[in-house]
Amino acid sequence: MELVRFALKFRKSFYVLAVLMLLAGLGSIAVAPKDVLPAVDIPVVVVVWTYNGLNATDMVQRITNYSEFSLSSNVNNIRRIESTSIQGTVTERIYFDSAVSIDLAMTQVDSAMNAIRSRMPPGVQPPVIMRFSASSVPVIQMALSSSKLPLTKVFDYAQYRTRRRLAEVPGSTLPSPYGGAPRQVMVDLDPAKLRAIGMTPLDVLNAVLKQNLVVPSGLAKIGTQQYTVRLNSSPQLVDQLNRIPIKVENNQPVLLRDVAHVRDGSPPQINIVRADGHHSVLLQVLKNGAASTLDVVNAVKAALPDIHAAAPKGMTITPLFDQSVFVSDAISDVVREAAIAAGLTGLAILLFLGSWRSTIVVLVSIPLCILTSLSILVALGQTINVMTLGGLALAVGILVDDATVAIENTYRMFEEGFSFRRSVVEGVAGIAKPALISTLAICSAFSAVFFLTDAPRYLFVPQAEAVVFAMLTSYLLSRTLVAILIDVLVAPEYARHHGGAAAAVDGVSPTRRRSIPGRILGFATRPVGWVLRYPLRGALAFRNAFERGFARFHAGYFGLLSAVLGHPARALCGALAVFAVTAAIFPFVGQDYFPQIESSQMTLHIRTRPGERIEQAEKTFAQVENVVRQVVPKDELGLILDNIGLPASNYNFAFMDASFVAYNDGQMLINLKGEHKPISFYEQRLRRVLRQAFPDDIFYFQPSDIITQILNFGTVAQIDVQVSGRHDAEDLAVAQDLVRRIATVRGGVDVHLHQIVDAPQMYVNVDRRLASEMGVSEQSIAQNLNVSLSGSFQVSPNFWADPKSGMPYQLWVQTPEWRNADIAQLMNTPVSVHATAHDRPGIPILLSNIATMQRQPEQTVINHVNQQPTFDILANVQNADLGSVRNAVDRIVADEQVRLPAPDKILVRGQIESMESAFSRIELGLGIALVAVYLLLVLNYQTWVDPFVVIAALPLAFCGIVMSLFITSTAFSIPALFGAIMSVGVASANSILLVTFAKEHREATGCSAREAVLMAGHTRLRPVLMTASAMFLGLIPMAIGAGEGAEQNAALARAVMGGIGMGTVSTLLFVPLLYTLLCRNPVKPLEDY
Repeated sequence: MELVRFALKFRKSFYVLAVLMLLAGLGSIAVAPKDVLPAVDIPVVVVVWTYNGLNATDMVQRITNYSEFSLSSNVNNIRRIESTSIQGTVTERIYFDSAVSIDLAMTQVDSAMNAIRSRMPPGVQPPVIMRFSASSVPVIQMALSSSKLPLTKVFDYAQYRTRRRLAEVPGSTLPSPYGGAPRQVMVDLDPAKLRAIGMTPLDVLNAVLKQNLVVPSGLAKIGTQQYTVRLNSSPQLVDQLNRIPIKVENNQPVLLRDVAHVRDGSPPQINIVRADGHHSVLLQVLKNGAASTLDVVNAVKAALPDIHAAAPKGMTITPLFDQSVFVSDAISDVVREAAIAAGLTGLAILLFLGSWRSTIVVLVSIPLCILTSLSILVALGQTINVMTLGGLALAVGILVDDATVAIENTYRMFEEGFSFRRSVVEGVAGIAKPALISTLAICSAFSAVFFLTDAPRYLFVPQAEAVVFAMLTSYLLSRTLVAILIDVLVAPEYARHHGGAAAAVDGVSPTRRRSIPGRILGFATRPVGWVLRYPLRGALAFRNAFERGFARFHAGYFGLLSAVLGHPARALCGALAVFAVTAAIFPFVGQDYFPQIESSQMTLHIRTRPGERIEQAEKTFAQVENVVRQVVPKDELGLILDNIGLPASNYNFAFMDASFVAYNDGQMLINLKGEHKPISFYEQRLRRVLRQAFPDDIFYFQPSDIITQILNFGTVAQIDVQVSGRHDAEDLAVAQDLVRRIATVRGGVDVHLHQIVDAPQMYVNVDRRLASEMGVSEQSIAQNLNVSLSGSFQVSPNFWADPKSGMPYQLWVQTPEWRNADIAQLMNTPVSVHATAHDRPGIPILLSNIATMQRQPEQTVINHVNQQPTFDILANVQNADLGSVRNAVDRIVADEQVRLPAPDKILVRGQIESMESAFSRIELGLGIALVAVYLLLVLNYQTWVDPFVVIAALPLAFCGIVMSLFITSTAFSIPALFGAIMSVGVASANSILLVTFAKEHREATGCSAREAVLMAGHTRLRPVLMTASAMFLGLIPMAIGAGEGAEQNAALARAVMGGIGMGTVSTLLFVPLLYTLLCRNPVKPLEDY
């Protein structure tokens, strides 16, 4: 009560406080980063090793195993190590405990990698070590093409010009371009000429290394001057490399052009990008974890005019897949829904109170609470995103609860004949304690969210904090600013309805001089009253009809409550019937990790036959494009972008998921435009059509919306069944059986084995005895094959600097692919030279002289999890919930597990693991939250029974949640469980107010429990229905789920609506029944000891 009196005495101070809240909130909105989701700050480090040309088996044996051993021995607090080994590349992801400092973790990883590198093959370069962030996803992409320049030049321009300009954008990360090929100086060997002149590829490489080098010459002091001495150690022009001598034969120099051709070109293409069928270069812009998607994209768009102006003639730069549109629309939709919710809430309050003045008092607290909550979140380092805004939008109805109860209690005292000022003070202060307990009960319920881990924790903790901060602000305002506004705005209304002697005594009369804010408001609303005179008369008539109807409802409720209390056995049977219905429909609700997000993009992953050349894979992609154009109508289909093969720079593996594993692998991004059908409709049709048209190829869809990409945290599919162990043959057999059986599960689609286990391999078997007799070592054979087939750069790096741009480019010695187009040409590779007379060229020793070659299958993708070889069976879900598919998969896994030798095992990962972990933790947290609420109520009531009455009524609210989800065909998911938490808090809040009134009434009058709850129901019916109706109506816009990314908040809103509906019934009927059954003993006020 003292706080209320203090506020009424120093009201200007609270006007200032309200203005500061407003300004702080608006300032926070202006400066805070805006994104679709909060930053997901899970400590993960990615390590990428490169050794060009080394097959996957040797990569595992020579690099992966050493690296994993060093990590497990020298790095602390590792939770899990995952690795993917393919030809020439190893990608490792190290997952740490959540409390680990990522900077310290990266330092330890870097030290461990450098320490173990000495045991790896010669030429292994230091790995790429970077932090992996789930929030670092492509936010905008650019396709570069030219009508005049070759793709190599376009790639070079994107790499060294466009990326350099975009690197200035704060918060952006830029992988190397995709498509085309990097510019390199290529020394194309001619094996026939090498054989004729008696040289090997290694001989040419050694000669080039001697003729193209960077060695400082130094300084020379001549006379009075000091000169720098520079040597032409590296040719200035590429063509000059053709004229460098590599050998002297019969006193005549043999030039490089005699056995090879040096060109300014590119290595064999391993990555192709097609934009609507045209070859292009793709440049992706990723945002850093803490950066704002809107800020990054807007900065990129601001830089585009300069980039266009500087581009060479004929070059086209087209921005693609702008995620800021999705983010902006999602935020705008949530804000619009919140505004509609506030309007509906205001109408509900206006209908129940019948006073526009009181409605304004209530509605003023909504923006102040929201803005204050946002300013606190921004101060804590959070972003403004769909999750926090969605939580605040859902809480609009709850935020008015404290103010509504305060006003209703004040009006009740008006009707009981109390003076105006006494009614204001005691009406607001009289319910301060139960309102505080109910507010704390709601806040305590949200403590369950803090038990979440991984990505869900980073998403839902800020949402819970937003609601809690807004609730606490609402309570503060309801004890201060609300009382002030009642005194300012409601005084004239009180004087008109309660004038006379009582009003005069209190100092309130119809003609008293109003305060300045009251006069300003009166003048401002006078024209509105003139305009709305007739509509207001109609509204008044509707209001009177509502009051008559509510009076009849009130009487009916009182009779129903009396009947419930008079027949407790029947009432309890009715409650049991509700539980029985809930138990019957619960299995049909289903479970999902997160609601499916509808967007305007589809990501189709395509893998053609194992070992197929990238040129053939491109043809398959073109055929798939034609099928897509037949399935998707022309007016709905936008751009189709293909990204085929592996990136030219292995640096890009640090930002990619594990889906790209071979040159016959790729993604097709399909953009829809206009009013289009849901992507789930087209995905289902494409799955059926593509499986029939391309039975030998693998197709599966990946998430394309930014929300699901962040939630998946780099996983390839929704379901990942892992068979791990050291018995490769047995594990593979079980994995293949799992693929076959999971494909028959209802709802399981896109089922495939992630590893490629049957790629064709040419195995060269060297006869070491014969080779040694001919003076040829295995080292010489291996080095010559490496130079000829994989290029010289990995083992013997060499560079040539462009004198115009100053950029260094790699110099490769390699045999062109077309010169090794068949086995005969491959076997004719010279691997050594047998010396002859001094004046004659040596006799080349060919590979066919000392080795045989045979074709055999090879596993080209090898995965490890915690150093254990692993086979991954990947699958998605269609037309079913994840929980039902999980149950079927679990039964299959249990059957297959018995076939594995010990200690091999089968684990179910992906979204299933994340869902089970999140659900179990929320259930644990919710149980602890209920205990916390119960103990809080014990502190308030100083009894063990009354709090039990409040808690015992909550299961009915859960029944309402289940029924609501069942009716709306919404599965249980993390957002739905978050809604259940919110429902628990709201249901307990109304029950607290009812039980508190009954307890206080018994203490004051000494009546029985039955009489007390009848009086409580009679008195509290209007405020309970008013707050419940305001909350329920405020949730309708979000429950509809219209707009970008609205599916997550829709599930939450539907759960809350069900909980509020059934919770209100429980509060008005079941709580009084439990109170009469459990609280029969007389109640006395606490006495001093």
